[in-house]
Amino acid sequence: MATTTAAQKRAETKANYNAFLAVCPSQKLLDRISDKWVTLILTALGSGHDRVGQPGVMRYSELARTLAGVSPKMLTQTLRSLERDGLLIRVATPTVPVTVTYELTDLGRSLHQLIRGLKSWAETHMDEVLANREAHDGRQ
Repeated sequence: MATTTAAQKRAETKANYNAFLAVCPSQKLLDRISDKWVTLILTALGSGHDRVGQPGVMRYSELARTLAGVSPKMLTQTLRSLERDGLLIRVATPTVPVTVTYELTDLGRSLHQLIRGLKSWAETHMDEVLANREAHDGRQ
């Protein structure tokens, strides 16, 4: 009987991920990354610049100003979940008051590429979607 190493088990499990199956953990990940605030935060961080022009680094207050309509509670919860998933890092600099910045990780940047396209598609096709909604609702 052959012994399976932990790395081999992880590779086998990864090969078996299938988001169409209810038990697959990727379903929960898809649920998280399809959230509107996640999409907008990743897009903002991927496109943003801090005061010294460093790409992809933003302070909490800059994110709050960029994301119209997000409550402080929702922004904080979403940033924490993205940090937990390894999509961004939080850096607290000991100043008075403490300066906190957020930056995408390599994993977050890879997702940003996809999300940016989704945001662009939504902005480009919004007029068509609204016209289709109106036509559909008119037939009801």
